[in-house]
Amino acid sequence: MGYMMVEEHSSTLLHLKRSPGIRSWSLLVDSFLWKLFYVTGCLFVAMQNMEEWEEAVFDKTKNLIELKTISLYTLVLTLWRKGQEKVVLDLTHLRDVCIQEEKVRYLGKGYLLMLRLATGFSYPLTQSATLGGRSDVEALAALLKRFLGLEELQRRMQQEEEAEYGEEEEEEDDSLDSSDSEDEADKL
Repeated sequence: MGYMMVEEHSSTLLHLKRSPGIRSWSLLVDSFLWKLFYVTGCLFVAMQNMEEWEEAVFDKTKNLIELKTISLYTLVLTLWRKGQEKVVLDLTHLRDVCIQEEKVRYLGKGYLLMLRLATGFSYPLTQSATLGGRSDVEALAALLKRFLGLEELQRRMQQEEEAEYGEEEEEEDDSLDSSDSEDEADKL
């Protein structure tokens, strides 16, 4: 019997039973698989657009700056083999910390804290701009400058440049004076 199956049949009892057919099971499985596919796709897109974990370590004893970035998206795609990037900078090359304003599409302005190095390179402290108020980024910049003594370093370098520039001017003035006296001697 295709419509209902006889489970039990006696002179006093007739028990009929119907189970979901193969078509019903396939709809359930298909529906479940499609839902699983949709949810997996949504999770994939969410992970792709998720911000990364970022860590910065300023070590005065080793004279190193370590900037680490951990991406959940890359970790999942590479099955936990990759996903962590590490940049190591020489702390003695750090000359300034400044704030850079950046336009963020559809969201307004964002702010990045930039590390300016003596080599001429600038490196962002974080890979993504901080949205909203500038005050948080300014507070962090002030903390870094105090911790690393950058304002004192800048003053010292400026004094050295002024002293060097002053010596060069004196040498130029002396050479000009000597050439003027030679010209006067030639005239006499």
